[in-house]
Amino acid sequence: MLDTLPKALFQSIDQYGDKPALMYREGKEFVPISYRQLGERVYRCAAGLWALDVRPGDRICILSDNCPEWAIADWASICLGAISAPIYPTLTSAQAAEILADAEPKVVFARDDKQINKLHEAFKILKFGARIVSFEKNSSTDAVTLEQLSGMASDLDEATFRRRALEIAPSEIATFIYTSGTTGEPKGAMLSHSNLMSNIEASLQVLPVDHNDTLLSFLPLSHVFERMAGHFLAMRIGATVAYAESMFTLSSDMLSVRPTAMLAVPRFYGSIMDRILSSVADSPGLRKALFYRALEVGKQYSEQWRNGQHTPFFLGLQHKLLDKLVGEKIRARTGGRIRFFASGGAALPRDVAEFFHAFGLLIVEGYGLTETSPVITINTVEAPRFGTVGKPIPGVEVRIADDGEILSRGPHIMRGYYNKPEATAEAIDKDGWFHTGDIGELDADGYLRITDRKKDLLVLANGKNVAPQPIENLLRSSELIQEAALFGDGMSQPIALIIPDFERIKKHAHDHQIVFANLHELIENEQIEALIKAEVDRANRQLADYQRVRRFRLLPEPFSIETGELTPTLKVKRRVVLQKYAAIINEMAS
Repeated sequence: MLDTLPKALFQSIDQYGDKPALMYREGKEFVPISYRQLGERVYRCAAGLWALDVRPGDRICILSDNCPEWAIADWASICLGAISAPIYPTLTSAQAAEILADAEPKVVFARDDKQINKLHEAFKILKFGARIVSFEKNSSTDAVTLEQLSGMASDLDEATFRRRALEIAPSEIATFIYTSGTTGEPKGAMLSHSNLMSNIEASLQVLPVDHNDTLLSFLPLSHVFERMAGHFLAMRIGATVAYAESMFTLSSDMLSVRPTAMLAVPRFYGSIMDRILSSVADSPGLRKALFYRALEVGKQYSEQWRNGQHTPFFLGLQHKLLDKLVGEKIRARTGGRIRFFASGGAALPRDVAEFFHAFGLLIVEGYGLTETSPVITINTVEAPRFGTVGKPIPGVEVRIADDGEILSRGPHIMRGYYNKPEATAEAIDKDGWFHTGDIGELDADGYLRITDRKKDLLVLANGKNVAPQPIENLLRSSELIQEAALFGDGMSQPIALIIPDFERIKKHAHDHQIVFANLHELIENEQIEALIKAEVDRANRQLADYQRVRRFRLLPEPFSIETGELTPTLKVKRRVVLQKYAAIINEMAS
């Protein structure tokens, strides 16, 4: 079993030399970088860093969206024994400054001039700086380009670089990954080589992936999910990673790359489902009827398969025919080679998983955190159980505390938070159990179900506890509701802020001749409010009396990363929303 990241990389370089390791779009085509070429570029980048006096233990930051240069800079830093600390490219200069102040990097890699200017603003705040290396070949700033860095004279020859990289101890820290800071200042989780490699090797025991796979990467490499599975693990097995040009080109990128596996967050899958359903809604009657029949039969077929039951002959025959007419066309939109999708970062609504699998697209949901390298549990391709996050991977322990909190212990648990011993002691108890902050339960077969965040539990005025996430998911299951945020601490009943699906309600307004000048007018229209109220009432009928949403208010604009309500992984920052809409919330609560 491999125990350090450099060992994993160099094994694949030796074994798969001419095979594409990375691919990136250049014009209309995806251009490959072989494993041998990757190894050469990693060495040249590392030699340049060595010339800049980067030594083992020094910190290196990367501020960029996904690209081959990101991967090269990361591997070069780690193979030198330095500690790589990524920064989300969507963060503001002030937010980036918090991470820079904590990590104190010697060098920072940046994608382009926009990110370099952000760094300069951050360094003004901090009153210190670091060497900046630009991934752009023609940067208009005074930053060193990656090309220049890679050409610097260095006394680190390739053989010595490789020998030292392979001598790195498994216990040494490979990276700081900073938490998103939804509950306060970001904390740098210190992940060692053994943390990450134990998680990779254990995941490979339950995931059927190998050197024949091609992954399309679009989740930020700054996030531990993509970093481990779509970066470190992919290189460990000799797979090919293609970088999507952007979210806007994802559909065409999938058709070009034809990936066999992809990682995404629930919002991605939900948005695809919504787009398909919207398209079907505008289809001719016969095509629409055919689609919904295929969906119904596909769900039945999926349930039979997941339960290990024999499929009745007539159901199997219907499924085969309808899959040919509908399912194959939907799968073709993904490139036609997807064996499975993986979902993480937040809870995947069960109806989304059922929708995709009805058309032969399996979403494998797992669970983990930055501090756990990240995988704790995962569903398998052979026996997925929708509505759960699967079973613990080999070597990982999970138990449920008396208060319902999920605890985990094993080689995947971080070494602690950098510079934060008190926060570390609070997160990891004396027996080595990491306290996840999530509430959940294990079923009789060992599958884990997440029910809510411990800190998000609402305590009503009558003392009853309400878990907001299941209720929010229930509201979001409506095709008219894009987002919902529940509140209720100290109130008699929960209240909700709701962001409608603007395209659908605008279509409803058009069909019913509702005149509006802007979205503010639209959401204040009595007919639109009644439309959403019907959806809230539908959800309330599935809830206990004390859980029911008493009041709601529609918001005229979606939550976003840029406006601060979402983390880079698209989780709602409940505290930020509470502060931003305090007046509305207080009015509803009164």
